[in-house]
Amino acid sequence: MNIQDLRTLLDYHYWARDRMLKALDPLTPEQFTKEMGSSFTSIQDTLGHVYSAEWAWHQRWTGTSPTSQLPRETFPDVAWVRRLWQKTEADVRAFLESLTEAGIERSFEYRTLAGDPGSSLFWHMLQHVVNHGSYHRGQITTML
Repeated sequence: MNIQDLRTLLDYHYWARDRMLKALDPLTPEQFTKEMGSSFTSIQDTLGHVYSAEWAWHQRWTGTSPTSQLPRETFPDVAWVRRLWQKTEADVRAFLESLTEAGIERSFEYRTLAGDPGSSLFWHMLQHVVNHGSYHRGQITTML
């Protein structure tokens, strides 16, 4: 894995995110928050989980280990999530660009949301962010 490979993964991740958000734009507030019985109860909660996880990984890369996911109220509608995520996208892309080829092999120490210690290579974590997003986009597609 090299920096260009990670750029390509991020390009795919954000392209797929944008397609998903566009598909969610027509939802009514009732449809966005409707309990559907998936891993997370609603499209709102699933979307919030995917964003929160990406945000948490970026926080860990910059030295802070969050102790909880962001609350549901952080994600009132698709437009708000889009704005939040575009900011996080810029942060993630900038962080990747700040690394050297050797930097993507760096191991980051962090704590999980439960407070347990963890350690992972950067490129493994970034690949996980993309895979995690793909998994939950599939759940959202099913809910739609």
